[in-house]
Amino acid sequence: MQGKIYLIVFSLFIMLNAMHSYSYEKLENGVFFQPKNSSKTGVITVVITVCSDDIIHVIAAPTDTQLEPTSLIVGEQKGQQPFFKIEENAPEIQLRTKTLLIVINEDNGEISIKDIQNDILLQEGPRQIVPSVVLGKKVNHVQQFFQWADNEALYGLGQHQEGIFNWRGHYVELVQYNMRAVVPFLLSTKGYGILWDNYSYTKFYDTRYGSFLWSEVGDAVNYFFIYGPEPDAVIRNYRGLTGLAPLMPKWALGYIQSKERYKTQQEIIDIAKEYRERQIPLDVIVLDWQYWDDGLWGQKSFNQERFPDPQSMMQTLHSELNMHLMISVWPKMSVRSANYLEMAKQEDFLYTGSNSPFYDAFNPDARALYWKQANEGLFSKGIDAWWCDATEPELDGWDFNNDAYKIKMKPFIGSGARYMNAYSLMHAKGMYENQRLTTEKKRVVNLTRSAFAGQQKYSTITWSGDIVATWDVFKNQIPAGLNFCMSGLPYWTTDIGGFFVQSSQAGELGRGEWFRNGGYDGGIEDDDYKELYVRWFQYGAFCPIFRSHGTDISREIWRFGDPGFWAFDALLKFDNLRYRLMPYIYSTAWKVTSDGYTIMRGLMMDFRHDFHVFEIDDQYMFGPAMMINPVTKPKASFRKVYLPHDSDWYNFWTGKKYSGGQTLHVPTPIDEIPLFVKEGSIIPMGPFIQYAAESVDPLELRIYRGADGQFTLYEDEDDSYNYERGIFSTIEFKWDDKNQKLIIENRTGEFPGMLHNRSFHIVLVNNNQGNGVDLTTKPDKMIQYEGKKKIIVF
Repeated sequence: MQGKIYLIVFSLFIMLNAMHSYSYEKLENGVFFQPKNSSKTGVITVVITVCSDDIIHVIAAPTDTQLEPTSLIVGEQKGQQPFFKIEENAPEIQLRTKTLLIVINEDNGEISIKDIQNDILLQEGPRQIVPSVVLGKKVNHVQQFFQWADNEALYGLGQHQEGIFNWRGHYVELVQYNMRAVVPFLLSTKGYGILWDNYSYTKFYDTRYGSFLWSEVGDAVNYFFIYGPEPDAVIRNYRGLTGLAPLMPKWALGYIQSKERYKTQQEIIDIAKEYRERQIPLDVIVLDWQYWDDGLWGQKSFNQERFPDPQSMMQTLHSELNMHLMISVWPKMSVRSANYLEMAKQEDFLYTGSNSPFYDAFNPDARALYWKQANEGLFSKGIDAWWCDATEPELDGWDFNNDAYKIKMKPFIGSGARYMNAYSLMHAKGMYENQRLTTEKKRVVNLTRSAFAGQQKYSTITWSGDIVATWDVFKNQIPAGLNFCMSGLPYWTTDIGGFFVQSSQAGELGRGEWFRNGGYDGGIEDDDYKELYVRWFQYGAFCPIFRSHGTDISREIWRFGDPGFWAFDALLKFDNLRYRLMPYIYSTAWKVTSDGYTIMRGLMMDFRHDFHVFEIDDQYMFGPAMMINPVTKPKASFRKVYLPHDSDWYNFWTGKKYSGGQTLHVPTPIDEIPLFVKEGSIIPMGPFIQYAAESVDPLELRIYRGADGQFTLYEDEDDSYNYERGIFSTIEFKWDDKNQKLIIENRTGEFPGMLHNRSFHIVLVNNNQGNGVDLTTKPDKMIQYEGKKKIIVF
């Protein structure tokens, strides 16, 4: 309907333009405007749509373009039309919502957006729509300049490997590639976000000569302004616009063991059993590629010789070992495979032109057939999770060529040049929607190498690609992951230890400097690599998804030494810490789903009024309480840690309290990284367990005094979508610091298997109490809780 209105008004404006120097018209949901001077920019019409009090949609288009209001990112907006009013106040037209003032310049159509205090949030510069030719086809290049504030920092744009955190003063190309995941979303310290609704090759550019977003193919400048002002509110509104993130099953938040590759059914079972026998916590083991018949790349079925009884394998993993299996699936398939031959019978289901064609994920019928194949060959055997590799798509292998990519990619809905960045989004859509149609008993888990805006609604995790094992690359993962999560997609991970460890083949295969260019030919026999792996593992324990993977060497924890050896003990310590924190992590994951929250948080998200944090790219918050400070230098005996000034902080390992607003030199023994907890925090910690769904009773509640605090404990069946029907429980804990009392509210809700009677061990953290990973043997209070409100005074 909106698109029809656009076309009618375009025609109307052509007639009006002959009579007036500018014109505008109020619509039910916004305003159409024709600036006085538009011939130089190619923009004739500016369309501003009020999506909500806090979200404004801006479209600027030429008259010879038919707008395409259907977005791959933004779904149909339902609900009551928000209040707004329009005033003409020459030389401006003003549109007001309850929280924003949008000012349109009558002369050039540029807009500025202000808050209700009349402070400028965003100021547009010029915009241009320039006719051009791409691969022999007429297109428009679209470009929008912006004028950022001097002290404004910008984050997001997905995941990139340059080590850049704040994008001010930088240039980056937004195009999908191994190790690069595109999300055209910016998050500003001024309290807003910009969602650039375009799927083609895009650039962000910010220098002293100007700042802009530019896309190679577009019908119009097309973006959403999303106000907060708090960063969590911006992300919440972004997800309200593009789709909420479903809740991951609890087991997906435990440790995931992967390598390239486990080769047989028996090897999978043996590795899983050894984890249990050694009492090393683990939830997921990953089956990488080539489980199919030899040479049939991408075939979604098991080789019968190496995997004689997949259902029996899954039964053993599930019932005997309380473990889950993630399996690698590819969007490309060998021309000799049964999956390919079935696809090839249909029109427009495949991108042809190579030995391993990709299926067209933009075609809904092709997506349905792809799922049918995955379900029949894999999911029906009991597989738990998907690892969707090469979803850029990797049309040219690792030798990326932009033009060749656009030629080979021939989406059902348009040109490859127009839609090249959105393949991963559509592939994830097919996996999610079709699994949901198949069963509601198993939550979708999709680990995918690429991402795009809105992909969070399809229950995806993105990892940072085939990175190499060096200290610099490890350090770069921190801003890469933070920017990705600050782009609105909450679940991210990395190959702990680097995918490529050894360098013996560097340069031999013509893959560029990054391919097989790790720094450790000795692998796990090299103590220097063990140090890197331990530090990376400690960081990985505080990523949203905790996962080790790579080629060259085995990654099982015992490969790094026996019990008592420094590397093994450090790895086991952080694995145990992850599992002790499972009540905190799973409850925080619920906040992601219920409240649009972000687990892995650049410091700006909690301390945006502390300018010192804007450039800190190696510290971050993990949930509301814990500040993580990875060690990213070899042989480091200490590292600097800045404590944001809005709070005082506790050292997690010692319980010592420090004032905020200072920089510390913190010791970094090999089995620790600096961890600090914000005062006023309540952290629930479970017992030592072997898998995520194991009992969390008794629950240790660590209270970090100095400010009032609150935490909501969330629990459910750990899997299935029954939580969407309200089948879950919550218990709210409140700390009253002035009166030194803990309030435990009435439990709300219930679910099958819920513990009705609970033991809470309450610990007031100090120098001698409630520190580190170990259980607190003498808590300050031990209470029994049956679901009714309790007040505990200290």
